[in-house]
Amino acid sequence: MSGHSKWATTKHKKAVIDARRGKLFAKLIKNIEVAARTGGADPDGNPTLYDAIQKARKNSVPLDNIERAVKRGSGAEAGGADWQTITYEGYAPNGVAVLVECLTDNRNRAASEVRVAMTRNGGTMADPGSVSYMFARKGVVLLPKADLTEDDVLMAVLDAGAEDVNDLGESFEVVSEAGDLVAVRTALQAAGMDYDSAEASFVPSVEVALDAEGAQKVFRLLEALEDSDEVQNVYSNADVSDEVLAELD
Repeated sequence: MSGHSKWATTKHKKAVIDARRGKLFAKLIKNIEVAARTGGADPDGNPTLYDAIQKARKNSVPLDNIERAVKRGSGAEAGGADWQTITYEGYAPNGVAVLVECLTDNRNRAASEVRVAMTRNGGTMADPGSVSYMFARKGVVLLPKADLTEDDVLMAVLDAGAEDVNDLGESFEVVSEAGDLVAVRTALQAAGMDYDSAEASFVPSVEVALDAEGAQKVFRLLEALEDSDEVQNVYSNADVSDEVLAELD
C-alpha cells in the first residue's frame, strides 16, 4: 500500500470540509482554464477538460465558477491568466524524493515560494532530473468503494489498459499508462461505476518507508508546499504504513 496514494486520498477526503477549500477551488479552476486553453471549450472533445470539470464538481465548485473558467480559458471571456507549468525537484527529510508541479503566471514568485517551503521544513532543492527519474507519468483514477469489490473494479478496467487496482481504505485507485487514462475512465463509466477523479499523475518507482517521526516531518513539508497558491500538485515517494498512520492520528 503506497503512502503517496494514501496521502492523496486523505487529502482528497479532507479537501471539501477543510479550511483550505478556497485554495482547492482556485487550483481546480486553474486546471479548467488551462485545459480549455489547450484543448478547447468542449468537454466531449477535450478529455482533460472533462476530467478537470468532473473533479471540480465532485469537490463542490459552483457550476457558475466552472463555466466562467471554461470561457476564460477558451478566450470566450476576458481575464484568463497566462498560466505556465513548472516542475521543481527536491528532497524532504529522510531522503524522500519530492516533485512539485506549479501552475503560475510568475515564475520568480513560484520558485521563491517553493524554495521557502522546502528550506523552512527540512527539505532541499535538487537539480532538474535528479529526482524525476524516480517517478513515472501514469493515469490515476480514484473511485469510492461504495459496495464494490476490488474484483468488480478489476473486471471493469482490465481490457481498458489498467495496470493496478489498489485498495486505499475507503476508495480504490486504478493505475494505468497515462495514454490509457480516458479508456479506463470510460470503462468505469460504462460499468456504471462513479469515480471521484481521473488525471495524469506521477507515481514513484521506488519508495522510502517512514516511521512516525519521519512521516510527521515529511507530511509537514508536503502540507507547506500544498499551501502555496503557486503549487498545483505535490508528489513524493514516501511510504507510510497503516500502523504509522494510526500512530499519527
